[in-house]
Amino acid sequence: MAESNFIDYVKVFCRSGKGGAGSTHLHREKFVPKGGPDGGDGGRGGHIYIKGNRNYWTLLHLKYARHIFAGDGEGGGKNRSFGADGEDKTIEVPLGTVAYDADTHEFLCEITEHDQRLVLLKGGRGGQGNWHFRTATLQTPRFAQPGEPGIERSVVLELKILADVGLVGFPNAGKSTLLSVVSAAKPKIADYPFTTLEPNIGIVGYRDSKSFVMADIPGIIEGAAEGKGLGLRFLRHIERNSALLFMVPSTSENVEADYQILLAELVKYNPELADKNRVLAITKCDLTDDEQQHKIALTLPKNIPSVFISSVSGKGIDTLKDLLWNAINN
Repeated sequence: MAESNFIDYVKVFCRSGKGGAGSTHLHREKFVPKGGPDGGDGGRGGHIYIKGNRNYWTLLHLKYARHIFAGDGEGGGKNRSFGADGEDKTIEVPLGTVAYDADTHEFLCEITEHDQRLVLLKGGRGGQGNWHFRTATLQTPRFAQPGEPGIERSVVLELKILADVGLVGFPNAGKSTLLSVVSAAKPKIADYPFTTLEPNIGIVGYRDSKSFVMADIPGIIEGAAEGKGLGLRFLRHIERNSALLFMVPSTSENVEADYQILLAELVKYNPELADKNRVLAITKCDLTDDEQQHKIALTLPKNIPSVFISSVSGKGIDTLKDLLWNAINN
């Protein structure tokens, strides 16, 4: 199988620049053989920034850029001239990227807006020149401050997709088919579990030229919160969705039980997910008759809106869009 271009996890080694050393220069010219100190300050080391870019959808561009080094500050000069600052480096990432310390797992920062720029690692301060250390009793100091060292850190960058609606369901529940029907996205569709191995995103058109973003998350299985299947790797993408669309096939032996299993896995992973607005769609209704659907309807949970849909025949799709729009804007 060809390697996917969707990269949502990278580890990079970053090093900010060290500060330049202060100068110990003593002023000298033709008729001033013993001038005082005039050493300038060193320049600061380069910072490493992280910046949001809405034109990126993946961390693929960082896959092979595993070492990011900022420039060192230059040393101070004579006549109190300052050294140049080191070159800053900027890591551009898609919106929804979170940075952690790779060794301590400490949260560093989060990028959610276009052009949002934060300092990931500060460069070292430049050292002060000897001009700063002159006193009445020490008129020609022959020392200056060294520059501060830069900071080295391994950083993990994780992408959590920002979407209005996240599709939640077991493998082969019809999530990719729905996304292909309501948007221009072209996810891989096949009649076997785990067809979707990476999140797919589509823009769904709604009434009056409105639209919302829908994300197809790879299928969850029971035990995903403990690391079974693919669920643990992709559960983080569900955290950023405004609303969740639970999808259970009408051919399931117990639709309500399957919904409770899916909900339980999300809550195990992150209890805050229980507070998100939810919609339940019973899919593949073209494979069941009205009598079977009526029996299923009697067992559905009463606390969330539900709808029977068929991506093949188009049944219930408009109603589903209405429910999702209300869930997003509620």
